[in-house]
Amino acid sequence: MTDSSTDTAPARLSPGDAAPEFTLPDADGNPVSLSSYRGRRVIVYCYPAALTPGCTTQAIDFTASAGELAEAGLDIIGISPDPVEKLQRFREKEELQITLVSDPDKAVLTAYGAYGPKKLYGKEVVGVIRSTFVVDAEGRIEKAAYNVKATGHVAKLRRELGLG
Repeated sequence: MTDSSTDTAPARLSPGDAAPEFTLPDADGNPVSLSSYRGRRVIVYCYPAALTPGCTTQAIDFTASAGELAEAGLDIIGISPDPVEKLQRFREKEELQITLVSDPDKAVLTAYGAYGPKKLYGKEVVGVIRSTFVVDAEGRIEKAAYNVKATGHVAKLRRELGLG
């Protein structure tokens, strides 16, 4: 008998789906709840590991665009399985100005379809699937993108959102 939790792709979210609710600790250990963002759109992005090259590029790009995105009514929450202490080091080292939250048991990542089998250097492994979601002001998925590239993704997302 096979373990279906690791050999099947996670359920993926689509536009119109309710965004899975969560309350996770941020880099300071304070709880961050998706429901507290109602009335604003939120970019929820899932990334494998703080302090790694691709994830650093992506976080710096989101930080660079955070002001413009906020003016357009979009807040940013990054989710990884990293412990709070590592998120704090990541934020300080890279001077990140975005909300980073810790999901060590990967329950929220799994709920978003962002944890499961993926290809890494040609091998199939189980891990965080780099993904980005735009959650509308009512808490529904407006946009879902899986297996996004770390480099250039924020610029592509900005174009798709009509922000240049």
